[in-house]
Amino acid sequence: MPPDGWTRLKSKFAPSSAAQSAAQVPDGVATKCAKCGEILFTKDFEKNLKVCPVCGFHHKLTAEERVAFTADEGSWSELFAEIRSTNPLPFPDYEAKLAKAVGATGGNDSFRVGLAQIFGIPVVLGVADFHFMAGSMGSVHGEKVARAMEEGIARRLPVVIFTATGGGARMQEGLLSLMQMAKTSAAAARLAEARLPYIVVMTDSTMAGVLASYASLGDVHLAEPGALIGFAGARVVAQATVQKPPEDYQTAEWQMAHGHIDSVVPRRDLPQTLATLLSLLGGGCLAPVPVHAPASQSYNGNGAHSAPALVSAVSGLEDAHG
Repeated sequence: MPPDGWTRLKSKFAPSSAAQSAAQVPDGVATKCAKCGEILFTKDFEKNLKVCPVCGFHHKLTAEERVAFTADEGSWSELFAEIRSTNPLPFPDYEAKLAKAVGATGGNDSFRVGLAQIFGIPVVLGVADFHFMAGSMGSVHGEKVARAMEEGIARRLPVVIFTATGGGARMQEGLLSLMQMAKTSAAAARLAEARLPYIVVMTDSTMAGVLASYASLGDVHLAEPGALIGFAGARVVAQATVQKPPEDYQTAEWQMAHGHIDSVVPRRDLPQTLATLLSLLGGGCLAPVPVHAPASQSYNGNGAHSAPALVSAVSGLEDAHG
């Protein structure tokens, strides 16, 4: 042994270049699944609509991605984009947080509304963006939901809304935020009185005040696989109950088994399922969906439909219900 001990010995093997190789990998090439931890090539991950091919976990989407994956290419026309939240209380640092969220997402709030087509069927499409302050529902969010339904009534179009929120009402707006539950529920009631279809698609996650208002008032409720859906968080529920909740508690599958969700539909099948439901519910206000076309759909590199593809109503219903 040398006098300085083993620490002074040099290995006869060449030093590993793993660290250097990792440093040379460009940002954005690989993505780690948020559930199973699998390392995925980003290009393949996005081509698979941000669904993990190993565990099937449906990752959160931005509003732009949701529109691209759902609506016919080139059919989206945003409405009410100029509406922005103020700081009515005033709440400390709220303006800074809003500005940061606007810069990160490109939208002025956590909910976006527009006119679109799904397999050629015109709809009013509303999309919540979890990346904007966790999709929380402030006064602008609730106003846009209400306006989406009013737009549907005015144009005699069905309304399709994708929900996504981690905490429901936005605490920085206090009571004004809580009032949106009543506003959006009243708008949903007016849409029902107009006998127009209202379809809700719950994505990961749909919680609290959003679930307790407009998200639970649709004619049909769909959900993505594995989506977290519930009113209170799991820890709050565990503290408030004596019995331990089941392992799959507050998942989309659990909600469907207990009657809250009509069907759990994989992301790739959602446009076809929505088109089938709209063609069956819409009556004379919707463009008909031909029944002689193949049930498959094509996507371009961005995930949007390459053309307003046709869909079979019968095969669509079979796909929607497994």
